[in-house]
Amino acid sequence: MPINRDEIKELAEHIYDLDAEVYCHLGSSLGRVFNRDRERCVNELTELLMTRPQGNIVRSELALIANMARTIEDKEERRLCMREYNRILGEVMSLPTSFASGDVIDPNMAKLNTFNLQNRFSSTDHLIICISWTYGSGGIDVGFKLADKLKINYYDAEIFEAVLKRLEAEKDAFRDRAGYAHVQEEISQNQSPASAFKPIKKMTFKEHMREFSRYHGLSKRDAVFFNQSDLLCEMAKKEDFIIMGRCGDSIMTNNKIPHLSIYITAPVEQRIHRAIEVNSGLDEKKARKLLKRLDKQHSRYYNFYTGRSWGNANNYDLCINSASYGIDGTVDLIMRMINKGTK
Repeated sequence: MPINRDEIKELAEHIYDLDAEVYCHLGSSLGRVFNRDRERCVNELTELLMTRPQGNIVRSELALIANMARTIEDKEERRLCMREYNRILGEVMSLPTSFASGDVIDPNMAKLNTFNLQNRFSSTDHLIICISWTYGSGGIDVGFKLADKLKINYYDAEIFEAVLKRLEAEKDAFRDRAGYAHVQEEISQNQSPASAFKPIKKMTFKEHMREFSRYHGLSKRDAVFFNQSDLLCEMAKKEDFIIMGRCGDSIMTNNKIPHLSIYITAPVEQRIHRAIEVNSGLDEKKARKLLKRLDKQHSRYYNFYTGRSWGNANNYDLCINSASYGIDGTVDLIMRMINKGTK
């Protein structure tokens, strides 16, 4: 079914207007997701909504609006804003270009599943869910849908970066290459997937000393990591949320904060299939190489900052093969575990 551009543009206008409405209720303390002129923002959103590989950007922007809407003090206004958000999200997810389209399920594996998990949270704890995942396993879609079902805040790499900037926790733009958000950006620029992880350019001695002084002897990357850690711990005292990556499971453990840690993966062939499906310009050979490099990069990052082994089952409360359940099935499995634990 062909996409009607006028209808997509109208949907983009609704998203822009919802952001404006939420901002109106909150004032300037949290800022806006779309802070440029209306026409430009609507046109950019329209293009994003019509291009499936850019779905992660739309997802992050919608989640950020919902996160802020949930902080509106007036219950009636909050209810109206969340009702509009749910309506918009339903329309976005029904699009053929939606980030929610497609799945990673293997029907043969899906027939074999049972589970028996026990409660971890008390009635006084905030619900903190830390999700680690391999690229192509559908983990990011699971996290987003789970947050929406639970009606709690959702933080992925892009949202967390925006929150940090708003709190002035980092002074310079810094892209953490351990996140997945950059992958589609690299591919969309017609670059080789191998270039997604180019060696970091060496700093001059002068640049090194300037950063040494500015970050109290830490590298900028280390400073950003510790800022992230501090912010996550502060958030855990105030709200329920899902955090995608960011070594959240280790940070919560080290600070003795109750949480649920989940690792989502799938057989490499299923991941390759999904990577090709959601990224134009990838063939099987490129997708296989990309997954190998991403896994290596994430393993290095996680292992360095946590002292653990990324993907080791001993580090998580629950490891899920998403090919056995599919995206919605994985969300339902986690929901069943949480609901069982809160009865």
